[in-house]
Amino acid sequence: MAHADTHNAAAHPHPDAHAEDTMEHGGHGSLREYVVGFLLSVVLTAIPFWLVMSGAIPDPRTTALVIMAFAIVQIVVHMIYFLHMNTKSENGWTVMALIFTIVIVVIALSGSLWVMYHLNHNMMPMSHEMSSMG
Repeated sequence: MAHADTHNAAAHPHPDAHAEDTMEHGGHGSLREYVVGFLLSVVLTAIPFWLVMSGAIPDPRTTALVIMAFAIVQIVVHMIYFLHMNTKSENGWTVMALIFTIVIVVIALSGSLWVMYHLNHNMMPMSHEMSSMG
């Protein structure tokens, strides 16, 4: 056990060498990064709020699409500035896990929407036939 400690001390002669290594390989961010991330998050929340409250875009569907675009950008900001995800951290495995998660979510959401649309579409004629018979 004492030999392992000696080996560690030899591998990292300066106490800050490990901290520098951690920063290069996806460690915690600096205060500046957190402040930038926070400010971007505030702006990316305030703009959609203003769009909805002011009615700047008259079409509700367009407003919803714009808000979803802002939400996607905000997710990316959170992943970069708060979760410190990049292609270098953990040899890129965090990005691979993210891509896998996105693929699974897209499949689940699109499949659910497809099923709900077809259920609604297939059930509607039946309800009209029932009301015309009575």
